[in-house]
Amino acid sequence: MTHPTPLAGIKVVEFTHMVMGPAVGAILASLGAEVVRVEPIGGDRTRRLLGSGAGYFPMYNRHKASICLDLKNPDGIAVARKLVDRADVVVENYRPGAMDRLGLGYEDLSRSNPRLIYCSEKGFLPGPYENRTALDEVAQMMGGLAYMTGPPGQPLRAGSSVIDVTGGMFGVIAILAAIEERHRTGRGQKVQSSLFETTVYLIGQHMAQKAVTGQAASPMPARISAWAIYDVFETKDDPIFIGVVTDALWEKFCALFGLDDLWADESIRENNARVLQRDRIMPRIRELIRGFTRDELVARLEGSGLPFAPIGRPEDMFDDPHLNASGGLEPVTMPDGSTAHLPALPIEMAGGRPGAAATLPVPGADTRTILGDLGLSEEEAEALIAGGAVGA
Repeated sequence: MTHPTPLAGIKVVEFTHMVMGPAVGAILASLGAEVVRVEPIGGDRTRRLLGSGAGYFPMYNRHKASICLDLKNPDGIAVARKLVDRADVVVENYRPGAMDRLGLGYEDLSRSNPRLIYCSEKGFLPGPYENRTALDEVAQMMGGLAYMTGPPGQPLRAGSSVIDVTGGMFGVIAILAAIEERHRTGRGQKVQSSLFETTVYLIGQHMAQKAVTGQAASPMPARISAWAIYDVFETKDDPIFIGVVTDALWEKFCALFGLDDLWADESIRENNARVLQRDRIMPRIRELIRGFTRDELVARLEGSGLPFAPIGRPEDMFDDPHLNASGGLEPVTMPDGSTAHLPALPIEMAGGRPGAAATLPVPGADTRTILGDLGLSEEEAEALIAGGAVGA
């Protein structure tokens, strides 16, 4: 299969760690951009995280090359500057001011490369909070997402690094918009996205609910649903989610499960009436669903047009038949030589899925090749490596 590479020819240099910054480069790389990660000598510490951080590096650093530089060494900085001078895009997610202190801020780099698009991924956009240290969880707590996710009085972070990743996606959107603008102006620019503002954008629907109704949104576990049947139901074995979100689907649901008496009740033919009578309807539905196994329900609901979902776990996705049949997982060679199948970019272009088989870069594995591409001789490259400015 030929994988679409719409960003082929775009050169990206990454000064990133953890998730948000690497997610930007991961998306650009999957779309065909040439992405070089600048890592400290010995490699990015994200590679060695334990527990919930153990998957960060393999998930967000495929399809990239690696060069290790000592950015406290003038020779290391000089190599970084050479890389940037030939780049279209720089991505960084270090603390505010860190890149400026190294002489690698936008103002410095754009003087020699005015076409440069410089993407800063931060905790906050410019304003009173901009110098605070933020993490995904900090933003979720501050921005209202944790409040909406947990039960009342028990704020709960979402079950993945959703703000890091979404903030990275907004960074990609800004980069692509800047590339399009550069086509017209010939000049690059600095773009930013942030954790806090990303969180607020995601909970904007709840802010709008308050604006429309005058009532503050309740946390999702305590919310008044817009639909009467829109919940997780217990079965004989494993739970399942079922949603009935239109009046036509209500008719279909009643027919599918033999609920002739409920369909005959004209007082609940319309959605809002069913919501108001949810306490009467739901016990009957829960009792009905408990009489089936999960697989029996899936077989009955498949093809019906009713929204439903078995409750999946992350490890279940490795064997998901849809993902495996549709190219939703791509093989990645891990540092120990094993192969893992990890999520591909979740889009399709011209009938193809971006991304392909990948090998995670060993720290500095591409150093000599990159130095050669920058015009350095073998002797010059070896002198930089021997002097400790560059790792290989």
